Amino acid sequence: METENGANYTYMGRSFGNTSANDDSSPFSDCNSDRSGEFQTAASESRRLLIACASENSDDLLRQLVLDLESCSIDEQKQAAMEIRLLAKNKPENRFKIAKAGAIKPLITLISSPDSQLQEYGVTAILNLSLCDENKEVIATSGAITPLVRALRTGTSTAKENAACALLRLSQVEENKVAIGRSGAIPLLVNLLESGGIRGKKDAATALYSLCSAKENKKRAVHAGIMRPLVELMADFGSNMVDKSAFVLSMLVTIQEARTALVEEGGIPVLVEIIEVGSQRQKEIAVGILLQICEDNLLHRAMVAREGAIPPLVALSQSGTNRAKGKAETLIDLLRQPRSGNSAARTADVSV
Repeated sequence: METENGANYTYMGRSFGNTSANDDSSPFSDCNSDRSGEFQTAASESRRLLIACASENSDDLLRQLVLDLESCSIDEQKQAAMEIRLLAKNKPENRFKIAKAGAIKPLITLISSPDSQLQEYGVTAILNLSLCDENKEVIATSGAITPLVRALRTGTSTAKENAACALLRLSQVEENKVAIGRSGAIPLLVNLLESGGIRGKKDAATALYSLCSAKENKKRAVHAGIMRPLVELMADFGSNMVDKSAFVLSMLVTIQEARTALVEEGGIPVLVEIIEVGSQRQKEIAVGILLQICEDNLLHRAMVAREGAIPPLVALSQSGTNRAKGKAETLIDLLRQPRSGNSAARTADVSV
């Protein structure tokens, strides 16, 4: 499987790397636990008190909860799934214990339930269990990916958001990235990015960034129409999505299909505007993307120059971060070259 951490490339002997989602300054944050509302029934309250006081008998309690997940009563299944979700959310040490007690397979079965609430509880419990690194592989090999993708398609808004987070966590195991992409998740995540609420958009962007380190998933994302929502979100400085969208875009533009789609969707003026008025981090990401699309394309260079990019690039080369300064200087050199075939303008080595 071909994966990468970001756009790393060399131009005229100079090496550049786009800001990684693993940097301290990253706009991405993992889905560290579900953010669903607490369950307010009296029965749930009393059982939560039991759970809090049952540390000595926790193994027996977990075994009973797993049995309840397989009950013929939907109400008992819901109650058990809620309690497992809470145990896994509030006590990280419980996540492995719950999985060891055998909860994963019956929870995956609940994700396929026609009852939307039961499906949501199953998705949320699996999300919280996936926060334990030791559980990720067993969740995937137990068959969770396809039901999670189904929840992403048909579930409640909360189920969709938590399914996106669960798929993100599973995608942190490299072997799962392509499997998730081939399961049909990418178009559904693009749809959530475009039409979801603010939390859904953030969760979708984070999952897409992780999944699109696999080259074949980049192509799936472009073919699913990701470029339009990315450009629209980058253009909306009030969306709180400029950084996330730009990071996803920086991952995608290492392939030609993405660079073409970006230009077709009007991304060049948006990127130039970001260099003019964005934050330092946004400017750095934007200049890196423009450098990628201009490296080997005279037409794109002309389009960037016509948008008035050189003055803000000059300003960035003087006052940006060290990485942004270097990229801005290189892009200025490209834009000022004669607009004719010039082998010196070609990248010596582009890692895709």
